[in-house]
Amino acid sequence: MRPVGRPTPKLQVTVTINGIPTEATVDGRLLLADFLRDQLDLTGTHLGCEHGVCGACTVLVDGDPVRSCIMLAAQVDGMEVLTVEGISDDAGLNRLQEAFKSRHGLQCGFCTPGFLMTLSGVEPSDYPDEESIRELLSGNICRCTGYVGIVEAVKEAWGII
Repeated sequence: MRPVGRPTPKLQVTVTINGIPTEATVDGRLLLADFLRDQLDLTGTHLGCEHGVCGACTVLVDGDPVRSCIMLAAQVDGMEVLTVEGISDDAGLNRLQEAFKSRHGLQCGFCTPGFLMTLSGVEPSDYPDEESIRELLSGNICRCTGYVGIVEAVKEAWGII
């Protein structure tokens, strides 16, 4: 009996991840989230719905927030990817992370990387008030916090309060 379908091609990708040039051979159907988590051990990118709805898998690709659960690893060839592991520096947490901590913008923490990456991929001046911040965050689902602490954290980090 012969196997159904064709074998998935292996592709060579060259990508900069968190500022580090990376070369890898990936299965043509490998999702970016799985590449980051399983091959590069960058486990801060979380998989929630695996349909691009919950936002837990958000990373920045060439500066724009994308859902890594619905993007193929091969699609980032020649691009820059920033994950939650890459948003702080050697000095510690960045301003947004500190605000999430001080304003209790997280509980279980599962959704937090997606929120942080969504927020890291925009200009704060484009979201000058609570209503616009809530609209921005409407693509990220949190089951624990009720969003109050998250919104307060964003306002603090962005100097709105």
